[in-house]
Amino acid sequence: MKKAKLIRVGDFQLGEDERESILEVLVSGRLSEGPKVAQFEKEWARYVGTTYSVATSSGSGALMAGLAALKHLMGLPRGAKVITSPLTYIATSSAISHVGFEPVYVDVDRRTFGITPENIRALLQNASGPDEYAIILPVHLMGYPVEMDEINRIADERGLVVFEDSAQAHGSRYKGRLTGSLSLAAAFSFYIAHNIQAGEMGALTTNDPEINRLVRKIKAQGRACDCLVCTRDEGYCPQLVDYQGQEDFDPRFVHDLIGYNFKLMEFQAALGLVQLKKADWIIQKRQSNVKYLNEHLAAYEDVLQLPVYSEDVSYLAYPIVIRRPDLVSRKELRKTLEANGVETRPLFGCIPTQQPAYGYLKSQYEGKLPNADYLGLNAFYVGSHQYLTEDDLAYMVEAFHKSLGGRR
Repeated sequence: MKKAKLIRVGDFQLGEDERESILEVLVSGRLSEGPKVAQFEKEWARYVGTTYSVATSSGSGALMAGLAALKHLMGLPRGAKVITSPLTYIATSSAISHVGFEPVYVDVDRRTFGITPENIRALLQNASGPDEYAIILPVHLMGYPVEMDEINRIADERGLVVFEDSAQAHGSRYKGRLTGSLSLAAAFSFYIAHNIQAGEMGALTTNDPEINRLVRKIKAQGRACDCLVCTRDEGYCPQLVDYQGQEDFDPRFVHDLIGYNFKLMEFQAALGLVQLKKADWIIQKRQSNVKYLNEHLAAYEDVLQLPVYSEDVSYLAYPIVIRRPDLVSRKELRKTLEANGVETRPLFGCIPTQQPAYGYLKSQYEGKLPNADYLGLNAFYVGSHQYLTEDDLAYMVEAFHKSLGGRR
């Protein structure tokens, strides 16, 4: 088979609707946060099934702003412990660290890649005290929801809060409800390779008015005013009555928290609104592609673990695990697939044992996260995005046939 095309892990096609949305922003003359951002927040909250949504410049921004809000709301000290996944994109752990918390890792399920209630319970049973841990931050990796009912039950028993990382699970369902609506708060990413795409954008969802208020402040450099009714030309803000007597008062430049600049531009929100209208089609197309690949690669299940198929999963990509690394090398398989025009990515790596940035934790976690360690070395993914044609899928299958040496 000649390398006649490149099947990307993710793709984005700028259609007429997307072009019109960008042009509308340009013509409006409003590039920074404005009506498009407000509209996206409203529609995203409605889609997910929460009362509030706050748009941010990235998924990392949503994670950091949400964790910072919990820090203020709960009065958490620096070094507070957050139970999370060792197998995910490093942004989750980085957000925890940047806010001043400590990530604590428990092992994952080898089929669906998320942390398990059993492993969380085992960790908590060995806790040094009832207040050792503060937050559980599960990750719905590759679109697979974690067991949220049991995780929420554990959190209630222990007085912890749950904050979902739903960056890779737009539209995934857990017992009839969408991820991002299953806990106190959740973070999403609309990165270019994700299911709902806007280039770079994030959002936090919640039903809690105080978290919504705090995140809006924190993402705007801790601005004291988070309302939309200020008569700013007159220096009046109904929330800041204590400051009204100051000479030349401007509520936009009064800050009562140390925050970040996680605001975004109207362009991302405009693209997000167009994508949201296509959400059902995007999810169904990705599911159809996963089903096709599973059926046509089933002959390799003795050496490859293919993804669990479910109509509740909104697939970020097509994840594969090497079952027999003694027979099939991930490195060589990826290399051959790439040579045959199929782009691949490793499944992130086990953060405390395989990511250099967290190398200081390696000795602490060595041998304690066997599934995450194995997946970090032997799992990878290829594309299942909505722009793949049946010819593309057939091309991918043929690339696997050639890469695996006709092993069928």
